[in-house]
Amino acid sequence: MRYFLKESLQIWCAQRLASRGWHREVPPERGMSVSRALARLRSMEIDEPGALGWQMIGRLDQSQRDEAVTMLVLAFNAQWLDEQALSQWLSWLQGSLAHAPWPDQGDSTIWRARAPFAPIMIDSLSAAELERERTGHFLSHVWSIHERDELIRMLLWLAGQGHRHGWELDHQRFSAMNTAQRLKWHAQMAPQATYAATLEAFVVQGQPRDVAAWDWLRLVDLAWAGMAMGWLDQDEARGFAAHGVDLLTRRYDSWHQVALAWQRGRSLHEGLDLMESFTTDWQLLLEADDSPWQIPLHQLLGDDLRDRSRDMIRGLRSSARHWALAVASVRESDLLYRQAVAPVASDEQRQQSREYLHEVLDWRPEEGIAGLSRFWMPAQVHHLNQLASDALHGRLPPVETPFGNPSPELLACRPRLASCASVSATIIMAEKYAFHLQMFESAGYGETEALARYHTRLAATLDRHYLCVDAMLEAWVRWERALPEDGNQESLAEDIEWHRQDPGSPFHWLTAPTGFQREPGKRPSLSRFTALSLSGPLNSALWGEPEPQYGAQVSDIRDWLDSHYGIEGTVALIRFLDFLVEAGDRQEYLINYGPYTLNRRRLKEEIAVLESAQRSEDEGVHLERLRRVLKNDHHCNDIDMAAWDIAQLVDLAAAGRQMGWLSPDRFHHYLDQALQLASHHYSDWWAYGGGMLAGYSFFMVATPEREHFLAEFNQAMTAWQTGLPPLAGCWASLDFPGTQARRWPPLHADTLPGDERILH
Repeated sequence: MRYFLKESLQIWCAQRLASRGWHREVPPERGMSVSRALARLRSMEIDEPGALGWQMIGRLDQSQRDEAVTMLVLAFNAQWLDEQALSQWLSWLQGSLAHAPWPDQGDSTIWRARAPFAPIMIDSLSAAELERERTGHFLSHVWSIHERDELIRMLLWLAGQGHRHGWELDHQRFSAMNTAQRLKWHAQMAPQATYAATLEAFVVQGQPRDVAAWDWLRLVDLAWAGMAMGWLDQDEARGFAAHGVDLLTRRYDSWHQVALAWQRGRSLHEGLDLMESFTTDWQLLLEADDSPWQIPLHQLLGDDLRDRSRDMIRGLRSSARHWALAVASVRESDLLYRQAVAPVASDEQRQQSREYLHEVLDWRPEEGIAGLSRFWMPAQVHHLNQLASDALHGRLPPVETPFGNPSPELLACRPRLASCASVSATIIMAEKYAFHLQMFESAGYGETEALARYHTRLAATLDRHYLCVDAMLEAWVRWERALPEDGNQESLAEDIEWHRQDPGSPFHWLTAPTGFQREPGKRPSLSRFTALSLSGPLNSALWGEPEPQYGAQVSDIRDWLDSHYGIEGTVALIRFLDFLVEAGDRQEYLINYGPYTLNRRRLKEEIAVLESAQRSEDEGVHLERLRRVLKNDHHCNDIDMAAWDIAQLVDLAAAGRQMGWLSPDRFHHYLDQALQLASHHYSDWWAYGGGMLAGYSFFMVATPEREHFLAEFNQAMTAWQTGLPPLAGCWASLDFPGTQARRWPPLHADTLPGDERILH
């Protein structure tokens, strides 16, 4: 020992050491070597400074106090404590200080939150560095963390999602299950049987689902570990620890509540119900007079440190990339491991992302990041917004159609659309687009600067269409609940609500982009969207203007054009499109079949002649169509079938644009022709749909699957006419070409612009 201690304290310390036999070995005033002090500490099962902190709690009776003095002097000689710390701790044991001198000066107080792991006796970089070797082993073997960026990503993951996300949702969903569903869930959870059994026990016991303290206290511990490794400076480490405490104070009123939530989390982590041992495990920390947790939870964090911590966390998530990351992570939660500086994707991740881009999206590297813009579909958003507005005002089309009626399950979702009338559906489109951006990033195709621009455009669009992030999440929940569930994907409503309620969720820490930003993709005019919709159920709905394609889709389109129409290039395509505009299949009916409707006897005779003789392929087709005229199949003799030509016109023009055979101007020319034809021949979508179905049926080549194809077409036609399901097609939200507008005034900023004006 040195002679910095007050004489009275030095004498008292020497007496306490003498009672422990110290004078028979090394006099306290001479001290001992670091190695010997460390050996003595290890013999007392104290391997590191953190373990010493635990030994200081509950040392108020005389025998334990003397042992504590010995530990402190040994720690000083081992260079775990500086002179000031030793003096304070000895003074407290002597009774000169009223409270144990756990860190309580300024920002250092925050480290009291780390007490469940190891109570910190002195807050300094040098003290933290003493634990570097053990900490390095702990981080690499327990957390698989080997450097600073990995640590920061894990800290943000614990803050923003952690284990609690999956566990709390499992608890909520399991609570709502019936017996059969629970048995099925247990079968699926067989690899995690102990976790599943513990979760069920908590549900049966009525335990709260909250386990957030399990994540946020570990956030504090890892912040100290980062400082011990030299990866975080003191201010950064305190900032992360303060963030953990900040989140705790938003969820809990006391340390006791924190400890209960931690115990539930630890139980689920270990697959063992530890709640019965709660009192034993936490008694010292919660009840001892000398516990670091004698300071109330809500007094631990000062306003200044809280503000600095929040600024730091927002700064780490300030890039627009974090908007895409947060939105995409609601469906793919593992994406939140990519916060802050994105990790280099593994070979497996890169390959999976490339397969997704190539095989699912049919995207090719030649398109670049700009090629993903075709998945930005504001027309789809307009359609959903208009359905919601019409639902609110009772303007939705009838559900009973000549083509069929929607299923009861789809009808049940229709009233829910009205609840979405005041919130934009932009987030529904943005969720999928955000995921595409994440796949592009992890695929490793480069274009870093361009990718950053598209991240910014996405973030700016979302920020512009919603007053705040919570309003965006509320809109997302409403639409998820209003739209019928996809057979391949479950509703995200519960996951979104979790993010709304969890204060650590990245959604609450996003930074809005500044300045004017374009949207990620093109926004068609309302008339262009209406023209595109004239192809109807012939193909999947066109939610945006087609662009030149690459890869497998080009080959598929080329084969289809050749096999169905004998079209092999631009010249042949334009010739056929002009034919559809001027005459089309409708003219063939009028010339070759219409006259038979005036002489039924002649029609029957013609059929009999063809049936009684050998027929060529063309004669067989002619015979089949005569039979359809005889039966007036799908009212082919009574209905104008121009819709069949118009739909083919739009469908083929779109294919030509995707092949690169049509310029934008020529493509728009044919869209304008389609609009004129539709407005000339029909007055509404029902009449147009009837004409399309009649033409589809009449000109279909005879096939054993005819009835199946017709049933599918009727089902699709019903969906397009009624808007059920909403994303099947868009006739239910559009005014028919040439008719007076019947829609309510647009209520959303993302409504499509008219031809004479632009939106922004």
